Amino acid sequence: MPFTHQPVLLAEVLHLLEPQPGEFFVDATVGGGGHSRAILPRLLPGGHLLGLDRDAEAVAAARERLAAFGADVEIIQANFRDLAAILEARCIPGVDGLLFDLGVSSYQLDNPERGFSYQVDAPLDMRMGQDQELTAAEVVNNWPEEKLTRIIWQYGEERWAPRIAAFIVAARRQRPITTTGQLVAIIKEAIPAGARKSGHHPAKRTFQALRIAINGELDALRAALEQLDSILKPGGRVGVISFHSLEDRIVKETFRSLSGRCTCPPGLPVCTCGRREVLAPVTRKPVVPTAAEIVANPRARSAKLRVARRVLKDKDGE
Repeated sequence: MPFTHQPVLLAEVLHLLEPQPGEFFVDATVGGGGHSRAILPRLLPGGHLLGLDRDAEAVAAARERLAAFGADVEIIQANFRDLAAILEARCIPGVDGLLFDLGVSSYQLDNPERGFSYQVDAPLDMRMGQDQELTAAEVVNNWPEEKLTRIIWQYGEERWAPRIAAFIVAARRQRPITTTGQLVAIIKEAIPAGARKSGHHPAKRTFQALRIAINGELDALRAALEQLDSILKPGGRVGVISFHSLEDRIVKETFRSLSGRCTCPPGLPVCTCGRREVLAPVTRKPVVPTAAEIVANPRARSAKLRVARRVLKDKDGE
């Protein structure tokens, strides 16, 4: 099936990240290249875009979609947690713009072979990068019940996490859990019938939690955002589109910690926390899709965009 993914909050990204001719941008989650295809013309002449993705199929699709831009774009398979090292290897001292579009692409959700969807029966996989070893099948069949409970509760915010974990462990004693259909059936059995009558699909939160844990999504996001001080040029912009409250919280807290806000107790004569201003917020509150965008692309419903700008100081604060 073709790699398709409708870029979310595209107009807002272009307006707030302000790509300009001659600038260097990084699309840290290039996917099918939707955001990049709109950003690249604004970087020319003289600009360049580096696109990253963990998924080899996404990399191939983005290279094909952006081929017309020739040497002005480079697409590589990589995890954005390694962004600083990737830039250093290319002798790139800093970037003018950086975009993260978190979550799963429409292609990954709609391709049953990838095992992300609870809507179709498929092998239990959920790897964003198919070169990694850990799969959803490995997790549900081998991780201890306590660990399953913790990740389903923490990453899925699922109130029935203890029951779901217990039912998974009981089921795997009978036979291995190898398909999404098996797992969905177990989750439905674990959640009381009354709780399944309204709201989201009963498996949604558990599948989300497993995907986050398997791919180390939150740790990768923290690691990448911790590099902003060394990655962004003075005046450089960073935008993050999140789809989950835990992701948005990490972005919000990181932007706040890099804003230089003092955390010393009131009354101290001298600041001792050592915080300095690295970022200034461009968006005071997250930007969300319009009603029209949600109608056109329902998967945009939970998207939130936060943008910040590197202050016009060097890394020594001068």
